[in-house]
Amino acid sequence: MEDYDDTPGLDRTDRAILRELQKDGRLSNAELAQRINVSPATCHRRTQRLFEEGIITGVRAQIAPDRVALGALVIVGVVLDRSTPTSFAMFEAAITELPFVLDCHLVAGDFDYFLKIRVRDISDFNRLHGEKLIALPGVRQTRTFFVMKEVTNDKELRF
Repeated sequence: MEDYDDTPGLDRTDRAILRELQKDGRLSNAELAQRINVSPATCHRRTQRLFEEGIITGVRAQIAPDRVALGALVIVGVVLDRSTPTSFAMFEAAITELPFVLDCHLVAGDFDYFLKIRVRDISDFNRLHGEKLIALPGVRQTRTFFVMKEVTNDKELRF
């Protein structure tokens, strides 16, 4: 992995902490310190600073979707009827209330937003689409893409 020395506010030790925690967020402070070759006190202080500065935003378990009956991944392109700050704000406020929407991205191009959605199956998505998605404020059109195979997903950031 390329080492970016120009990352603002982060030195080699900070980047090493971040890379190791991306690989395994369950590392103890002692294990992390040993891996990056610093004292546990230094490691703890640095890690806390990375949290406080919002560089590390959280640590959580990655769940196998198919093991919790959410094996179908769907990408939905959304076009709004108006491209105004108000219509964007209304859509964004509403979309954050839908627990089945994992990601929502405002994009440039033919669509206004792309949504990443996890559901049980196609019929589950069909129900949610008809009851929830097309009823969102300002939605003019949606285009649905059912993911056939996840080639890469949630890769580690390179820095």
